[in-house]
Amino acid sequence: MDDALAATVRESLASGVPLPGTYGFAGQLPDGRLVRDVLGRNLCYYDGDAWSRDPSDLDDPTLLPAGHVREDGETRRAWRLPDPPVSRDNPVGSVRDALDGALDVPSDDLAVAFSGGVDSALVAADLDAPLYVVGYEGCADIEAARESAAAMGRSDDLRVHEVSIEDIEAAIPETARAIGRTSAMAVQIALPLYLVAERIAGDGFSRLALGQGADELFGGYAKVAAAPDDPRTDADTIRGAHREVLETLPEQLARDVRAVRAADVEPVTPLLHDDVVRAALELPEEWLVSGDVRKRALREAARERLPDVVCDREKKAVQYGSLVAREVDRLARQAGFKRRMDDHVTKYIRNRLG
Repeated sequence: MDDALAATVRESLASGVPLPGTYGFAGQLPDGRLVRDVLGRNLCYYDGDAWSRDPSDLDDPTLLPAGHVREDGETRRAWRLPDPPVSRDNPVGSVRDALDGALDVPSDDLAVAFSGGVDSALVAADLDAPLYVVGYEGCADIEAARESAAAMGRSDDLRVHEVSIEDIEAAIPETARAIGRTSAMAVQIALPLYLVAERIAGDGFSRLALGQGADELFGGYAKVAAAPDDPRTDADTIRGAHREVLETLPEQLARDVRAVRAADVEPVTPLLHDDVVRAALELPEEWLVSGDVRKRALREAARERLPDVVCDREKKAVQYGSLVAREVDRLARQAGFKRRMDDHVTKYIRNRLG
């Protein structure tokens, strides 16, 4: 942790302000305290007095919970995600202003994971960096990436990484070990991230810009749009479901960070900057979801940077848009793990790990 960030974190600890204007932080302060930001955007593991960002460095690693500080052998909560009142004073302008600062990231040694949707396109818009899309033959993500890159005038920057069934099969145990999980959903989500990170590493890049967090922050999930009627949420309102989803981010980010780092690549997540988080938390629910439009405020704020066809594009989740989930299911069935078996893909993944 550099001196400037350490100073910001110390001030945040003293004041209790949970979003002090960073892209997240985790690690050891000069005074020995271990910290991890309120959204868990980075990782910090400890084992007695030792600590690391990589759990494989420790004999018995424990992940410091998001929003906590560890000092003198004790772990306590230091920050909670704020719950500000709704602001109807120019919500699109607030999101746009937050994006202006958040998207100003260095382009050196950087590639962009680009699936053609508004999230990855926003990240790519101001960056002088190649755009990578990963997927199985005929997948929707590759088609969307080509269409969006053309609309943005970036076709020459797009690099398509079409993976084979053999590529996916080989990556399954690597990904499961990297993320420390074997559930079908976790591995299927992490696989495209690992595959694109592995590809950019092979091309000589060490940083990967991702559109992570946009769905959680801006109301991109179907269960948020359908609240309170969707059985997947306990919330009574769209904003309540939005909050519920946001609080799952630390667990999701631990998975995603580990998947990318397994390829010796560092993830960069501009849309998870504190200013963007703060703007999203203040949105009225009609700017999260409006009719059939999800992520309404983000889409409107993006029109300053992106063509309408990109801002309005609807996309499947990466594991489905890339067809990776479908192919993992196929591999499981070919290995004798049939769909009539309970959680057959998870059983297949565990079998692959021996």
